[in-house]
Amino acid sequence: MAEFLSSLPGAAAQGIIWGLMAIGVYITYRVLDIADLTVDGSFGTGGAVLVICTTSGVNIWLSLLIAFAAGCVAGFVTGIFHTVFGIPAILAGILTQLALYSVNLRILGNKANQTISARNYDLIVSVGNINKSLIMGLVFAVVMIAMLYWFFGTELGHSIRATGCNQSMARANGINTNVNKIIGLVISNGIVALSGALYSQYQGFADVNMGRGAIVIGLAAVIIGEVVFGKIFKNFSLKLFACVIGGIVYYVVISFVLWLGLNANDLKLFSALVVALFLGIPYWKNKVSGKKVKRSEGAENA
Repeated sequence: MAEFLSSLPGAAAQGIIWGLMAIGVYITYRVLDIADLTVDGSFGTGGAVLVICTTSGVNIWLSLLIAFAAGCVAGFVTGIFHTVFGIPAILAGILTQLALYSVNLRILGNKANQTISARNYDLIVSVGNINKSLIMGLVFAVVMIAMLYWFFGTELGHSIRATGCNQSMARANGINTNVNKIIGLVISNGIVALSGALYSQYQGFADVNMGRGAIVIGLAAVIIGEVVFGKIFKNFSLKLFACVIGGIVYYVVISFVLWLGLNANDLKLFSALVVALFLGIPYWKNKVSGKKVKRSEGAENA
């Protein structure tokens, strides 16, 4: 048990970083109502750009900004595929994700991975300094949530939310839904790439496959946050914060399962089962509550 408890700070630090990625997923999945699989590629793009820029002498904060911009470009490409070419959103994301594999390889100098050491560079987060990683991760989360809360409270932000709620009604009110979809995808993948840039620093390297399965972890964090805090957190900013908490809970559970002796090769399977379980919980709740309502109505009629 002591071994498990000692792993909790590291799990929390990773959870916060992935929670930031989950915020990006939340924007497309809940706000825009789009299943965007670009994140599996843009997460790795952010990490690759950060490592290459930093090791080339660029300031770490500027490298982080460039990584964010690279993710925005990936989201823009998906948005163009979807709105201009008429490709379904999920397929557009798959196409961009596929293309990003080659792009990420190019960025990494045609190598599968590139390292970045905290000994040689002043990294923002690092596995060698968990306390700093926790603090900086929370700072990034708070600043990101505050900025998104302000943005989605503007006229443009409301129009994006309206696009996700009801496209037909949004168009009837003169809202350009295609532009809003592109903006949402750009913001989402920019945040995902930012998370990937932080994660590459934390683990000490960028890998061309580091984003594989990222959408599953992001969805897990979003769904866990909604299931656990859905009735408590009604405010938009609190819903975003629930994604971060969901990321922490997810990695704490992963650490616990690994401590119990689960084969690390089965983590992807376990992650898929966790997401399926939490996605099914709201459905089961509605089904049970529906049966209770029918029974009460039947008893009143009798």
